[in-house]
Amino acid sequence: MIELLRGLSLLAATLLTGAMTGVFGIYANAIMPGLRTTDDRTFVGAFQAIDRAIINPLFMLTFFGALVLAAVAAGLNAGERSVLLWVAAAFALYLAVVVITLAVNVPLNDALKAAGDPDRIADLAQVRDRFDEARWVAWNIVRTIVSAVAFGCLAWALVEYGRATR
Repeated sequence: MIELLRGLSLLAATLLTGAMTGVFGIYANAIMPGLRTTDDRTFVGAFQAIDRAIINPLFMLTFFGALVLAAVAAGLNAGERSVLLWVAAAFALYLAVVVITLAVNVPLNDALKAAGDPDRIADLAQVRDRFDEARWVAWNIVRTIVSAVAFGCLAWALVEYGRATR
């Protein structure tokens, strides 16, 4: 039973981390470049709508579940050094992603949402400027890269797990 949990926790951590890497990547490669080309009203309204939509149980489960399952996988694979090293590295990297998200991206998102309905904002350009789009984008690229490396570490941990359980 413990062997099954070791493998499943590692697989689930890998899948959730990969899913989050994809979320951050789509923001970096499509959403933010697309929004950058829009007028202030469209930017503020669209970003507010996207941010409201993404905060849902599935996203939260995936976002925090990747971290929790990496910790579980590390604990369950503590006796297998070759696996543990890669899982621990992935945990540390993804923890950095969570910290970046909570310290940088979420406060910027919340401030933009707090500005209110775009139809009632007198100076949309000022609201967009205060959002600091360049900072949001730069830190999103950082979390995309860091989560991709965490995903790679977990993928390699699966390889090591396979070798160890032969």
